[in-house]
This record gives sequence, C-alpha cells and structure tokens, in this order.
Amino acid sequence: LAFCDDILVHVSRSFAAVIRQLPDRLLVDILVFYLVLRALDTIEDDTTAFASPEEKIDYLLNFHRTALADPDWNLQHVGQGDERRLLQQFPQCHRVYAKLAAPSRRVVADVTARMATGMAEFVRKDLGQGTTNTEQYNRYCHFVAGLVGEGLSRLFAASGLEAGSFAGELHLSDQMGLFLQKTNIIRDYLEDYVDQRAFWPQSVWKKYAATDDLGYFAQSIGTDDGRDRALGCLNELVTDALELVPDCLTYLARLQCQEIFRFCAIPQVMAIATLDKCYHNVNVFTGVVKIRKGLSCKLLLRTNTLSQVHETFY
Repeated sequence: LAFCDDILVHVSRSFAAVIRQLPDRLLVDILVFYLVLRALDTIEDDTTAFASPEEKIDYLLNFHRTALADPDWNLQHVGQGDERRLLQQFPQCHRVYAKLAAPSRRVVADVTARMATGMAEFVRKDLGQGTTNTEQYNRYCHFVAGLVGEGLSRLFAASGLEAGSFAGELHLSDQMGLFLQKTNIIRDYLEDYVDQRAFWPQSVWKKYAATDDLGYFAQSIGTDDGRDRALGCLNELVTDALELVPDCLTYLARLQCQEIFRFCAIPQVMAIATLDKCYHNVNVFTGVVKIRKGLSCKLLLRTNTLSQVHETFY
C-alpha cells in the first residue's frame, strides 16, 4: 500500500489530493482502480517500446488476464519516469488489488478489459491529423474517460456510501468522463499535434483550416485570417464540451456522500476553469494553457457544496 500511495503522488499529484480525502472504505479501491488504468494508459501511450502495432494490441487486450491475474506480472521497458516504475513494480500494486473485496475487483477488471479493447481499436489508426469525425472523437473519449466514470459510479455503489442505483447511472457517468477528457484534448492541441497523436476531429477543424494540415492553426496564428480561423475552430470545440455540463451537474446533484462529492466535483470545476481560459485564447496554439495556482487553490477551497459548484460554472 505504501508503494501505491507513493507512486500515485508521482504519476498524478492533483488526483492524489482528491483521492486521499475519500472515506477509508473507498479510498484503497479508487487508488488501485486509478493505478491499474494508469498502467494500461502507459502501455497505450508508448509509441516506441513495441516492435509492431500487433504487439502493443496484444499487450493491451491481455492486460486484464496478465497484470490482474499473475501476481508477478511486470513490464520493464515501457513508459518513462514514474509511469515506467509503476509497470516495473506492478506486483506491489497487484498485492493490494488482490485484497480488495470481490465486487470491487470485478469492477476494476471489467472496466480495464473494456478500456483496453477500445484503446486497441485506435492503435492502428493514423491520428497525425486528429480523429476522423465527432463520432470517432466521442468514441475515443468514451473508452479512455467515460468508462472511468462508469467504474467510479459502480465502486461508489459497491461501497454503500452511495445508493445502489448509482451503478446503473451509465450515461451521466460517461458524460462526467467525457467533459474532463475533451477539456484535456482541447488544451493539449499543440503537444498532441507534435506527437502525431491528435484528437481534434477533422470534421470540425477542416471547416476552418485553409489547408489539410491540423498544424495550420499553429503555423498561421500570426496572421489575422489565420488567427480568426484558429479561434473559430477552438471555440466550436469548447462549445461542444460545454454541452456536457448539464449532465455533469445532474450527476453531482445526486451524490450523497460529502467526500465523494468533492472527489467528483473538484476535477469538474478545474475543467470548467480550464475551458474558460482556453476559450478564444490564441495561446492554445503556441503552448499549453494552464490555470493559475492561486485560482486552483481558490477553487479547491470553494468546492464543498452544489451551490458553490453552480457559482463556479455559471
């Protein structure tokens, strides 16, 4: 457990903070759920470790059968930094997973298997120019984030801290995840384009770009016409993400446990603040837009009730 707690801080400082304030009977389940999915995500993200797309797909599709079944399973040469260390020392994570209650283990394994199947679907796709259309964009976001929302809702219900019906809130749970993922994709335009693994849908950005290259926006931001085109595209994608807000607020309104409410609400208010910063902001095309640390602290302190969340959103 000490390893899991330590590695969490290193792979996600922001997520560590919201996990640690959860009630004891839920904290370890969510911690393990997050680390297992982070390990899977590290395999998906590594573009150089595997000899072929087929090899990566094989690792993804078998992850739940190997990593979650074999207490000695590990990967030595995948990922960078702390993510690599997570995979190298995965048996320590497995030991904690093996001690979870059976219902929690089932949720973790089920979501992991389905997410891996979705990730595998995208391995062979050329994402250098983004996803093909909004359907593919939404599908990817569902696999890598919507399923996380579903798994969390099922774990909340299994803990008894939220109503059993929460396990069936599939649509609202999915929307919560999509809102966070779309925010990240919008913010990470330049980084993802440089990595040749972009997700802005071509059916949207090609309406605005003067060429067939997603990099057009970054390259032409210095001209009035290029700036107008880039901001038009950016604003359409931000507006698309904002359509998820009513469902996110409905989900938050149904939570009964204060610690779970904060756990769910804090990432959502950080996301809306990030979208606010991104909207009509040319800096999205020249670097990564981040909200100020002071604003982050203010939002953390002012996310205790639904009315405070509404104030932040509106």
